[in-house]
Amino acid sequence: MQPNLFRQLNRICILLLCLGIWQNLQAQIPVAGNPDARAAAMRQSPYAIRISTNLVTVPVSVTDVVGSPVADLDIEDFQIKEDGRTEKILTMIEAGQSPLQLSLILDLTESVQSNFELERSAAIRFLKKVWKPGDSVSILSIGKQPELHLENSTSLEEAVQTLSRLQPTENATAFFDSISTAAGLLSRSRAPNTRQASVIFSDGEDNISDRGFTEALNAIRHSSTIVYSINPSGASIRLNEISQQGQRWLVSLTRKTGGAAFVLTRYLDLDDVYHRIAVELRAQYLLSYYSSNPCTDGSFRNIMVSIPRNPELQVRARYGYYAVLVSSEPRK
Repeated sequence: MQPNLFRQLNRICILLLCLGIWQNLQAQIPVAGNPDARAAAMRQSPYAIRISTNLVTVPVSVTDVVGSPVADLDIEDFQIKEDGRTEKILTMIEAGQSPLQLSLILDLTESVQSNFELERSAAIRFLKKVWKPGDSVSILSIGKQPELHLENSTSLEEAVQTLSRLQPTENATAFFDSISTAAGLLSRSRAPNTRQASVIFSDGEDNISDRGFTEALNAIRHSSTIVYSINPSGASIRLNEISQQGQRWLVSLTRKTGGAAFVLTRYLDLDDVYHRIAVELRAQYLLSYYSSNPCTDGSFRNIMVSIPRNPELQVRARYGYYAVLVSSEPRK
């Protein structure tokens, strides 16, 4: 082979090699702040590690015929069905033994502020009652936009001080935006073997949100959060369609996530309602299982939890979850 021809072929090979390396590097570089571009880059890169996890955790509340929590059940007592298929329960953390990640969402707008001091002091007493070492809390207020006052704090003292500083407002009510924001916080801070719960003090009315009910519900479902609501409106919710619709939204959010909706008949009952929520949260079981459906296509899977041996017991758990793919960072 001629020396000149050999040198030319050598240069071409080096250029092709460099081009291949450059394209591979480009495929691994995610666009900052763009999760879609990041996911696409990981799919293209041969060095990305893709891990499909189908471990599902389900917080479960169990009460007897008079509404008292039942805290002495074993793993064999429970049955879980996913889309109609019975799943084998892998683990059970006993009632109240798993850490709680709590969000308190307080409506500070004009429609519910007539007894604000009572509302705030009752929320503080509730937090002190439900709190255990290892728990964390976020505090948000509902106004013309959601306002985060405390994020994922593990300090009870800090949470109480934050509640003490809250003040009512005459702003409009962005209810759905606030629910969605709280769900996002819990999703970001979620840790293994923890329970997520939101307690909403609001009439459920909304007059300014960018999001709607469906978006708020989907955000809650993605965060695996159980929702409880307290509507202070009492009998006045029957006076107009807006108030009735607000309560219907609260009922739907709570039932579809395994929680409960309460309507105050008088403010003297507020401590009793908070007490019922606190007792239930402290008596929640945490069940986990590996789904027998390996697909991670983002679809919604229906869950039904029951106690076949004791059908008289009332079981509350979330209605389902979204099956998603969890991908790790590329190897270094």
